[in-house]
Amino acid sequence: MERYLKRKERVEIDINNLPSDPGLRLPIWSYDVNDRDKIRRCYLLKGPHQPRSHHFPQTLYGNIARRFNPKWFDEYSDWLEYSVQKDAIFCLYCYLFKPQEQIIKGQGGGDSFVGEGFKNWKKKEKLLCHIGDHNSIHNKARQKCEDLMKKQEHSLPALWLSKDDKNKKEYRIMLTAVIDCVRFLLRQGLSFRGHDESSNSDNRGNYLELFDFLANHNEEIKTVTSAYASSNLKLTSPKVQKEICIAASAETLRYIMKDIGSSYFSIIVDESRDVSTKEQLAIAVRYVDKLGQVIERFIGIKHVTSTNAVTLKAAIEDILAKHSLRIQMIRGQGYDGASNMRGEFHGLKALILNDNPQAFYVHCFAHQLQLCLVAVAKNHWQVKHLFEFTSLEFTFPRDC
Repeated sequence: MERYLKRKERVEIDINNLPSDPGLRLPIWSYDVNDRDKIRRCYLLKGPHQPRSHHFPQTLYGNIARRFNPKWFDEYSDWLEYSVQKDAIFCLYCYLFKPQEQIIKGQGGGDSFVGEGFKNWKKKEKLLCHIGDHNSIHNKARQKCEDLMKKQEHSLPALWLSKDDKNKKEYRIMLTAVIDCVRFLLRQGLSFRGHDESSNSDNRGNYLELFDFLANHNEEIKTVTSAYASSNLKLTSPKVQKEICIAASAETLRYIMKDIGSSYFSIIVDESRDVSTKEQLAIAVRYVDKLGQVIERFIGIKHVTSTNAVTLKAAIEDILAKHSLRIQMIRGQGYDGASNMRGEFHGLKALILNDNPQAFYVHCFAHQLQLCLVAVAKNHWQVKHLFEFTSLEFTFPRDC
């Protein structure tokens, strides 16, 4: 932990892909001071990580086997978190606001609920000891979390609560129109932003043009948008668009996880480098729904610092844990033929098989087809020459 606390450079973060499992998180103090409140709000909005359907492993205490009791989630629903990675429990409040110097020194009920996690299942009373009295470090951290959420006075929920019935109705009309625009663009896979979104532009992008079109064909929406045209509450900023997209993504994933339920599933994984040269890991699941139909759904994309098998497996575990899916329920895994993916001893396939021998590997059919097309092209002289000439055309300057 100390090596993170001593880092001075700003840690690059992706607010949409923060680790859900408390055992995989970086200390809150390792993030730049300008990012901490944003990260805290994100975790508070998501709530504590409580994978209730997880199969909690047993630990022997003498001759007695004990395990974490999921009923504790109900007793301490606002702060208790469980790490699948470490088989330990953590405190969300203390993770977010326990003073840095007390974490290093292990003060205030010890550091077990923030650092390595608490896993002494035979001593439930330690949870009450951790909470302590009204002036304990835990309760001070809880109060800071509540104060942080109250500071969002200019957020849409706060404004919603502060307005009278008339304004509430107007906000609902405008918000419904905005959400309809976002849903349409997401469903059709269209871009949101335009090259020039100024008021003088002939084409301000799909989102703003669609919103204007909707207002021009609905008098109720047009009246409301005209009333707020000169204010800062038009709900047309890129930040608003992104927040609604994130909400739509969360709702879609919630439905997918509900559809999977406790069923077995397979994973399809691939990694590639994006235009900013960052390695991105994409993961999809394949399962049979309650109607007996084979369903394939994309569930996440995550930036990885390396493409070695250990890093990729950790990223997959984080994505699955985020949605309360267990590696033990995997019955198939499909990747390309690269050594880091299908290696017999140290590939991603082998690492997952070590944890779950029933997760059988199948070479990705799409990559198989690609290899077939490449092989056929190389053995057809006309096609081969076409690609050779095309390559030369792009390789050498025209004035050579």
